[in-house]
Amino acid sequence: MAEDEQYDVSYTISHPTKKQIQAVAFYKDKLQWQILDETIASDWEAIASVRSGEVNLVSRDLADQTWLINYVTDDGPVYYYAYNRTSKSSTLLFSDYPELEELPLVAIKPVSYSTGDGLTIHGYLTLPQGKDAPYPTVMLVHGGPWARDTWGYEPEVQWLANRGYAVLQPNFRGSTGYGKDFLNAGNRQWAAKMHDDLIDGVNWLVSEGIADRNKIAIMGGSYGGYATLVGLTFTPEVFACGIDIVGPSNLITLLQSIPPYWTPMMAVFHHRVGNLETEAEFLKSRSPLFFVDRIQKPLLIGQGANDPRVKEAESEQIVEAMRKAGKPVEYVLYPDEGHGLVRPENRLHFYAVAEEFLAKHLRGRFEPIAEIEGHSGVIK
Repeated sequence: MAEDEQYDVSYTISHPTKKQIQAVAFYKDKLQWQILDETIASDWEAIASVRSGEVNLVSRDLADQTWLINYVTDDGPVYYYAYNRTSKSSTLLFSDYPELEELPLVAIKPVSYSTGDGLTIHGYLTLPQGKDAPYPTVMLVHGGPWARDTWGYEPEVQWLANRGYAVLQPNFRGSTGYGKDFLNAGNRQWAAKMHDDLIDGVNWLVSEGIADRNKIAIMGGSYGGYATLVGLTFTPEVFACGIDIVGPSNLITLLQSIPPYWTPMMAVFHHRVGNLETEAEFLKSRSPLFFVDRIQKPLLIGQGANDPRVKEAESEQIVEAMRKAGKPVEYVLYPDEGHGLVRPENRLHFYAVAEEFLAKHLRGRFEPIAEIEGHSGVIK
């Protein structure tokens, strides 16, 4: 019914009563819809002309005369409209975060670059306003790793751009959405070709005149935190500093301490990462904890004490090893958080710590840490 040579199907639209598929979406650089039912083709043209952004059909009545549509933007909130099929007119209902409409947010640009072994890495580049290149830059690595970054408003990206940093979000091999071959290209490539893709991104940033090679940080959560630790251990001269949020430092202890609800995924980990029962040495060779002696650049770690996926010990053990080796590390523990920072007070606290850390090593802008009431962060 519909296909794309490179990208996976992301969404479908079906008739509310007849149930036949009317449209299929492929998430490329942005969401793109392929209309299969000509009876809605003119409607889609009318909807697409209302405003810029990614278009989504959220809901529709059973009579199929009124549709609820939203428009995703990169520099503002999501806008919701009621669309009347009879008159082909749209009425603005609301935006989900109207406060964003008045803020100096910046555009996110789809980009791509080539790897040393011939793959194309797609991603997103955000540049700060009022600054000239080359910029101090943050490579922001997504978690998963079997996920991908998409276009649209991203608070973390906008915060970094506001502080004066360019931000590159690479969808390295192993990311989803780009077909099975691209996903499988990441098999057994943690701290190997998956990391090479990030280094190729660094080289692209420098060759394009976007970044100063001496002012590039690496940052991420979960797998992105692991990628940060890999960056500072396996390629110690590349990044000026790193920020790891709930990232595993030792693949052996990570797999030994999985929560019960992860048990069905162990086959996936054995296939895509390494087999804990038969390949302990291989997993050790891909674990940053055992290469702490190579670290040259400062590291900031944020960890939730109640994390069921990446246990507190994953951060504690690398912090202990770095301090024993005299390596520069800052560590913030949140006793009431899990896999990531959920409480607003804790997020505000950690990002205040993080922006001061980045300013120290990349010379971006920061606001001095004020007293943030209610946070639980303990700087250890």
